[in-house]
Amino acid sequence: MKILFITDNFPPEVNAPATRSYEHCVEWVKKGINVTVITCTPNDSDGNVYKGYKNTLYKIEYMNGIKVVRVWTYIASERYFISRIVDYFSFAFMSLLAGLFIKTDIIIATSPQFFTTWSASLLSKLKRIPWVFEVRDLWPASIIAVGAMKEGIIIDLLEKIELSLYRDSNKVIVVTESFQNNLVIRGINKEKISVITNGSNLDLFYSRDKDDKLIGELKLKNKFVVGYIGTHGMAHSLEFIINAIAKVKDKNIHFIFIGNGVMKQSIITMSNKLRLNNITFLEPVSKERIADYISIIDVSLAPLKKDDTFKKVIPSKIFEASAMLKPTLLGVEGQAQDIIEKYEAGICFEPENENDFLEKLYILKDDKEFYKKCQDGCHKLSSDFDRKILADKMLDIIKSI
Repeated sequence: MKILFITDNFPPEVNAPATRSYEHCVEWVKKGINVTVITCTPNDSDGNVYKGYKNTLYKIEYMNGIKVVRVWTYIASERYFISRIVDYFSFAFMSLLAGLFIKTDIIIATSPQFFTTWSASLLSKLKRIPWVFEVRDLWPASIIAVGAMKEGIIIDLLEKIELSLYRDSNKVIVVTESFQNNLVIRGINKEKISVITNGSNLDLFYSRDKDDKLIGELKLKNKFVVGYIGTHGMAHSLEFIINAIAKVKDKNIHFIFIGNGVMKQSIITMSNKLRLNNITFLEPVSKERIADYISIIDVSLAPLKKDDTFKKVIPSKIFEASAMLKPTLLGVEGQAQDIIEKYEAGICFEPENENDFLEKLYILKDDKEFYKKCQDGCHKLSSDFDRKILADKMLDIIKSI
């Protein structure tokens, strides 16, 4: 069986879409599936190409048995909306061209942005084969939620295109039940939709001793460390977090922020203006190194803006943190909150509620019995969201098509 997977996020990028796509493809290759991925040159949120790569017209490489085809795109900083749209369009066009010369039995295209699915839809018609729309984010709804665009004619048009793509695909795979419910309410046949949640790679993320060398390098000895690891984007309400951190009186609590994104420089500037000395900002690290950094934190921070759109989102970082027995301090309502509370794998605060954030932070730090209970819940959660099991489940759905 041959699968063509189209995604504009893939390793060495370390964001959630890249990780999910890569780890699923690795598991499929192990099952004897021939997997080809069309993606772009790896780049960060500022539009910088990763070291060792060039934005060439066409390049083939192999990663753990996966054939990776990298195509040229117009690479732009995420700070500029119009440039990003041009970036998305260029990838849709180039992936379409590359896909014409690849033999496959089925095509999978993944969001967050849905321009990748335009390519999949056209290739499906030209090759007369089925295609799958994997929905990692409700786009363009998330654009409105972060304030990048306001409701109007353009958003209405994008939503019509979005719905037409769901209908055109042979199968829709979403990452949350909330996404499924949203699509059903908007007229998509429930029988067409399957839910494959995010999870964690338990071969990489597991309980281990803290990395003492890393603790020494970052001067975090005897500190209660709260870690935010991931994209510093417009959706993550990090300005609120910085303002709340300024109110933390306990000098033993320290925050580390690892990653990059359009809001990173802004929150660094905020931190400097507030003269905060309980925050360390670090550059992104490789997926393999992320586990070392999670080992040194005591709590994983997962906030999002207070918006109904994000009630449907489950931050992938809760699965990796849970796999390493690190409770989550979650600032997200909806299904993510339901999961954390069901497994008792952390504690939830109302998004953008400063008093509630501080209260829940102190509970995690000071209540040792509660913290241990959360660790027990983390173990149960990670067992139920093993990436290998989820990849097998998705492969079964693909085979059935």
